Amino acid sequence: GYQEKYYFRPGDTGFKVWDTRFGRIGVGICWDQWYPETARAMMLQGAEILMYPTAIGTEPHDDSLDTAAPWRRAMQGHAVSNVVPVVGANRIGHEQVTEAGQTFYGHSFIADHRGDLVESLEREEGVLVHTFDLDFLDRHRAAWGFFRDRRTDLYAALANGRPA
Repeated sequence: GYQEKYYFRPGDTGFKVWDTRFGRIGVGICWDQWYPETARAMMLQGAEILMYPTAIGTEPHDDSLDTAAPWRRAMQGHAVSNVVPVVGANRIGHEQVTEAGQTFYGHSFIADHRGDLVESLEREEGVLVHTFDLDFLDRHRAAWGFFRDRRTDLYAALANGRPA
């Protein structure tokens, strides 16, 4: 991994959701994208679209690892389990900050509420645009019952548990 926590201080404002002319947008930055709790926290604040701007690419400890596919799939999973469109915007190109440098792999995408890619780029620059019917998505989300059927009485371990 990138070991960001050793170089940057995390924010303490929680995950935010903003009203825009395009709907209520939740934004999780960079490392936040890997955690399902991030997506759920923003959804519980009424997010209608989740966005994850990031800068990810070759792994600093092993540049032969390509994490592009798992990166996309993690956020596609957020789309499915929250019945919400997800936008993943990733940096592209190479930066020479160490001898090996860092290559950012792009692969930006827009996934629909089923996790299906509706717009995507590969290892290229570009702009992605897609239109969603937010009323339809709200009805679809309610029909799935993921928020209605949550078992919050069993989730304490998420906040203070450690892996065995």
